[in-house]
Formats: sequence, C-alpha cells, structure tokens
Amino acid sequence: MPADTAGAAGPRKVSRVILLDPDDRILLLHGFEPDDPADQWWFTPGGGLEGDETREQAALRELAEETGITEVELGPVLWHRYCSFPFDGRRWEQDEWYYLARTTRTRTEMGGLTELERRSVAGARWWTSEELLAARETVYPTRLAELLRTLLDDGPPGAPVVLAPEIV
Repeated sequence: MPADTAGAAGPRKVSRVILLDPDDRILLLHGFEPDDPADQWWFTPGGGLEGDETREQAALRELAEETGITEVELGPVLWHRYCSFPFDGRRWEQDEWYYLARTTRTRTEMGGLTELERRSVAGARWWTSEELLAARETVYPTRLAELLRTLLDDGPPGAPVVLAPEIV
C-alpha cells in the first residue's frame, strides 16, 4: 500500500510480489478506499522502498509485513509498471517491479500492517488462475489474470515485461 506520494525524485519505487503456492494459486490482498469502503479492489502484496534497501529487500519485507509469510523463494522480476491513482485523498505515482515468489505456507497473518493499511486492507485470499480469469471484482494490475495465465503456461519471461501504464 502507499506510504507517501511521489516527490521531486520521481515516482515512488515499489516492489510487488506475485506469490504462488504449490498449487499455483496467487495471493491477493483485498483493499478499499478508507473513506469509501464500497470502493474495493484486489492487489498484490508489496510497497515502497525504505531507506537504502534494494527492491528485493523491499519485496521480502513488504510480504512479511502484509502477510506474515517469510518462507519464500524470491524469483526474477516479471513485470515493470508505472501507475498513477487517487487513494486516501492524494495522488500516488509509482514505478512498480513485480517479483515472482513461491511458498509452501498458505496461512497469512496481517500483524505488520501500517496504520493506513489497517484502514484500507480487508484481508487476503489465494486465487486459482481460473478464479482470477472469471473474477468480476477490480484487480490490479488490470491484466493480472492474463499475465498470470501466461506465466503459468510459459514460465517467467527472459527479461522483465514492461506493462502499459495504468492511470486512474
């Protein structure tokens, strides 16, 4: 989840995690606008870099904070995405890198959420590719169902794929 807006240095650097379990289900978090709980969506775990940490360190830290899952094998960067969206009364601009990760643990614990995340995250759910393809809910990135199906069918890309910018 966002922690601050983009500054003079450009978009906020964000690491996100495509976390798969042994059955190739993906873990998504259920978010909502703090002042409008009816405005809901699903998204991948992750968040902004802190201090001098690397993208990989941020991915693992955010995953642990948001899900309690630390037993992961972090894989390659799958996708890069620029996005801009309104959230919690501000505009966020983010440069997101999506890492593949695998785990055998499926139980989540959301004890490490920030104050803003506690006001805007309703829970987590493991999704099959088929469930994601059939979903009527809003999911970010918007092409996640198609991207996941390609990942499961073809494996990770040889180099990170640059996704079309998403500006809401």
